[in-house]
Amino acid sequence: VQLQACGGGLVQAGDSLRLSCKASHTGSNNAMGWFRQAPGKEREFVAAINWNGGSTTYADSVKGRFTISRDRIKNTVLLQMNSLKPEDTAVYYCAAARSSGVTRLPSGYPNWGQGTLVTVSS
Repeated sequence: VQLQACGGGLVQAGDSLRLSCKASHTGSNNAMGWFRQAPGKEREFVAAINWNGGSTTYADSVKGRFTISRDRIKNTVLLQMNSLKPEDTAVYYCAAARSSGVTRLPSGYPNWGQGTLVTVSS
Protein backbone atom coordinates (compact mmCIF):
# COMPACT_ATOMS: atom_id res chain seq x y z
CA VAL A 1 0.00 0.00 0.00
CA GLN A 2 1.30 3.41 -0.96
CA LEU A 3 -0.15 6.46 0.75
CA GLN A 4 -0.02 10.05 -0.45
CA ALA A 5 -1.20 12.73 1.96
CA CYS A 6 -1.85 16.33 1.06
CA GLY A 7 -3.79 19.38 2.18
CA GLY A 8 -1.57 20.83 4.86
CA GLY A 9 -0.75 24.50 5.09
CA LEU A 10 -0.53 27.61 7.22
CA VAL A 11 -3.78 28.81 8.76
CA GLN A 12 -4.91 30.98 11.63
CA ALA A 13 -6.49 29.76 14.82
CA GLY A 14 -10.16 29.03 14.27
CA ASP A 15 -9.73 28.21 10.60
CA SER A 16 -10.40 24.89 8.89
CA LEU A 17 -8.33 22.55 6.75
CA ARG A 18 -9.07 19.28 5.03
CA LEU A 19 -6.37 16.68 4.68
CA SER A 20 -6.61 14.00 2.05
CA CYS A 21 -4.84 10.66 1.80
CA LYS A 22 -4.89 8.66 -1.40
CA ALA A 23 -4.11 4.96 -1.08
CA SER A 24 -2.88 2.95 -4.02
CA HIS A 25 -2.19 -0.76 -4.44
CA THR A 26 -5.07 -1.82 -2.17
CA GLY A 27 -5.90 -0.66 1.34
CA SER A 28 -9.64 -0.41 0.72
CA ASN A 29 -10.33 -3.28 3.14
CA ASN A 30 -8.07 -1.89 5.84
CA ALA A 31 -8.80 0.54 8.59
CA MET A 32 -7.10 3.89 8.09
CA GLY A 33 -5.76 6.37 10.58
CA TRP A 34 -4.28 9.80 10.98
CA PHE A 35 -1.44 10.53 13.37
CA ARG A 36 0.53 13.69 14.01
CA GLN A 37 3.91 14.65 15.34
CA ALA A 38 4.68 18.08 16.72
CA PRO A 39 8.26 19.35 16.97
CA GLY A 40 10.04 17.73 19.88
CA LYS A 41 7.13 15.41 20.65
CA GLU A 42 6.28 11.82 19.96
CA ARG A 43 3.90 10.80 17.23
CA GLU A 44 0.34 10.68 18.54
CA PHE A 45 -2.92 9.21 17.38
CA VAL A 46 -5.51 11.60 15.93
CA ALA A 47 -8.34 9.61 14.33
CA ALA A 48 -9.12 6.28 12.73
CA ILE A 49 -11.86 4.78 10.59
CA ASN A 50 -12.67 1.17 9.93
CA TRP A 51 -12.74 -0.52 6.55
CA ASN A 52 -16.28 0.50 5.54
CA GLY A 53 -16.50 3.83 7.35
CA GLY A 54 -19.00 2.54 9.87
CA SER A 55 -16.80 3.03 12.91
CA THR A 56 -14.55 5.90 13.88
CA THR A 57 -12.52 6.89 16.90
CA TYR A 58 -10.79 10.13 17.87
CA ALA A 59 -8.23 11.42 20.28
CA ASP A 60 -9.85 13.44 23.05
CA SER A 61 -7.91 16.51 21.97
CA VAL A 62 -9.63 16.62 18.56
CA LYS A 63 -13.03 15.12 19.32
CA GLY A 64 -15.81 17.41 18.16
CA ARG A 65 -13.45 19.41 15.92
CA PHE A 66 -12.05 16.82 13.52
CA THR A 67 -13.95 14.38 11.33
CA ILE A 68 -12.47 11.40 9.55
CA SER A 69 -14.20 9.88 6.54
CA ARG A 70 -13.37 7.67 3.60
CA ASP A 71 -14.38 7.06 0.02
CA ARG A 72 -13.75 3.38 -0.71
CA ILE A 73 -14.35 3.80 -4.43
CA LYS A 74 -11.66 6.48 -4.67
CA ASN A 75 -9.61 4.76 -1.95
CA THR A 76 -9.23 8.10 -0.19
CA VAL A 77 -9.39 9.05 3.47
CA LEU A 78 -10.18 12.60 4.54
CA LEU A 79 -9.57 14.47 7.77
CA GLN A 80 -11.72 17.56 8.12
CA MET A 81 -10.20 19.81 10.75
CA ASN A 82 -12.30 22.66 12.13
CA SER A 83 -11.66 25.21 14.85
CA LEU A 84 -7.95 24.68 14.57
CA LYS A 85 -5.74 25.63 17.49
CA PRO A 86 -2.02 26.43 17.63
CA GLU A 87 -1.49 23.16 19.49
CA ASP A 88 -2.72 21.32 16.39
CA THR A 89 0.47 22.37 14.63
CA ALA A 90 2.27 19.21 13.53
CA VAL A 91 3.18 16.99 10.64
CA TYR A 92 0.14 14.85 9.93
CA TYR A 93 0.58 11.30 8.70
CA CYS A 94 -1.99 8.94 7.25
CA ALA A 95 -1.54 5.25 7.74
CA ALA A 96 -3.14 2.00 6.65
CA ALA A 97 -3.86 -0.51 9.39
CA ARG A 98 -3.07 -4.19 9.36
CA SER A 99 -6.67 -4.98 10.24
CA SER A 100 -10.11 -3.88 9.07
CA GLY A 101 -11.11 -2.58 12.50
CA VAL A 102 -10.08 0.69 14.11
CA THR A 103 -6.99 0.83 16.27
CA ARG A 104 -5.19 3.69 17.99
CA LEU A 105 -1.86 1.92 18.24
CA PRO A 106 0.89 2.96 15.80
CA SER A 107 2.06 -0.65 15.86
CA GLY A 108 -1.17 -1.59 14.14
CA TYR A 109 -0.26 0.44 11.07
CA PRO A 110 2.46 -1.11 8.89
CA ASN A 111 2.01 1.39 6.04
CA TRP A 112 2.60 5.14 6.40
CA GLY A 113 2.45 8.13 4.12
CA GLN A 114 5.09 10.83 3.94
CA GLY A 115 3.29 13.43 6.09
CA THR A 116 1.88 16.88 5.45
CA LEU A 117 2.64 19.92 7.59
CA VAL A 118 -0.14 21.82 9.31
CA THR A 119 0.79 25.10 10.97
CA VAL A 120 -1.77 27.03 12.99
CA SER A 121 -0.83 30.54 14.00
CA SER A 122 -2.37 32.30 16.98
